[in-house]
Amino acid sequence: MDPNPSRFPILSYVMDRLPSLGSKSPTATVISDLKSIHIGDPASAQSEIADQMPHLSDPKVIAAMRSAVADVAQARSILTELGDRPDHESVDSAKAKLAAIEAARADVAETDLRELAESEKECMAMLQLEDLHVAYEKLLKDAEERLVRIYRSAEVGDVEEEKEVDDVGDQVDEEVVRILQQASSGTGLDRVDLSDRGLRLLPEDFGRISGLLQLDLSNNELQVIPDTVGGLEKLEVLNLSTNLLEALPDTIGLMQNLKLLTVSGNKLAALPDSICHCRSLVELDVSFNQLTYLPTNIGYELVNLQKLSVQLNKLRSFPTSVCELRSLVSLDAHFNELRGLPLAFGRLTSLQSLNLADNFTDLTELPDTFGDLTNLKELDLSNNQIHALPDTFFRLENLIKLNLDGNPLVLPPPDIVQQGVGAIRVFMSKRWSDILAEEEKKSMLQVQEQEEAGWLTRSTSWLKDYVSGVSGYLSPKAPEDPILSQPL
Repeated sequence: MDPNPSRFPILSYVMDRLPSLGSKSPTATVISDLKSIHIGDPASAQSEIADQMPHLSDPKVIAAMRSAVADVAQARSILTELGDRPDHESVDSAKAKLAAIEAARADVAETDLRELAESEKECMAMLQLEDLHVAYEKLLKDAEERLVRIYRSAEVGDVEEEKEVDDVGDQVDEEVVRILQQASSGTGLDRVDLSDRGLRLLPEDFGRISGLLQLDLSNNELQVIPDTVGGLEKLEVLNLSTNLLEALPDTIGLMQNLKLLTVSGNKLAALPDSICHCRSLVELDVSFNQLTYLPTNIGYELVNLQKLSVQLNKLRSFPTSVCELRSLVSLDAHFNELRGLPLAFGRLTSLQSLNLADNFTDLTELPDTFGDLTNLKELDLSNNQIHALPDTFFRLENLIKLNLDGNPLVLPPPDIVQQGVGAIRVFMSKRWSDILAEEEKKSMLQVQEQEEAGWLTRSTSWLKDYVSGVSGYLSPKAPEDPILSQPL
């Protein structure tokens, strides 16, 4: 629950020095504890930031930061009790379940209403927890921004006042004006390159350049893309990489002809679900962001996607629908927090290049269906915690390039791994043959035992019939005497 130092350095630094919250109210605790913070403590784990930002030792700066830290500490205390944030797929599942409950409520018998109410309660609790975590993330961001402004004020000798942000960058660029004038005059525009211009504002009128096919806005300072961008219905290539975007507009789903979308190097925490409506997408690059999940239906709708780049994010899992990306040729997911792959991952039979490197302690195994990726040519599994390759690994007959460095592999053994991909395939193939032979042996023993049991049953039955027949022959029933049968 603590603020991430890489995203909220000042907030994390200050929070790190607060003693754990006791029984008194979190707000009161935080404010009193702030008075005893020793910012310049050389033994601190974050002493570097104190060296880089010496004004953090100023009591006035600390006093000005109290309210922001108090708010965060209070929210952190609550969420610590409630638990971790649910994953995106679970949240979507809860929403769908609630919708189903609402639809079925009228037709359900009164005796089943209690069970429905319990299920509804569980779903509502999950959604409320998700909302709390979303609000907490916003609180962290707002608090860090306030602390930064306070520190900047301290640098110019005025802690009390926050200087307004320079709005020079909000002025519309001359090239942007020229492009809009050209478009309004009726001159056809199909390609626009506004990269590397320091843009902080994109006018809404850009969404009215109906004939635009390619738009490059990379390497700017854009924080928001206007909703009107959805009007670029003919757009095929959109490059928004290396900006300051924290979200994409929902209207991006209206771009039915979009084939290549690049939003790498931004601050995206999530992708809009509407991105799944861009069914013409062939390449999607969302690398180097802060994504913790992908849209639940991404695999069901992006049927033409061939290249997916999600490296350098915080993904913990893939949605199960990713296994339906049957056209996918390249998947790069290195430097994430992946804890595993979906069981049906082997359905990605078109996949030729797969990079799962540097998920470190999180990725420990691969699913058995991994061997179904028969077109795979390049595979990087380095720097994970994989102990054994799946038994079906030998089926990867087209695999040419393989990196297994930095894994505690036991199967296959290290001496086999050092000999390369060919030796690994031979080893795993022999192991598979041994497994099949052992299974066949067990199966034959079971059949033999069943046959022996059947023979014994048939023998016992025949013996009973024989004994019964002999008994009848040796002791035939005496004929009835008619005289004895007469009544007295």
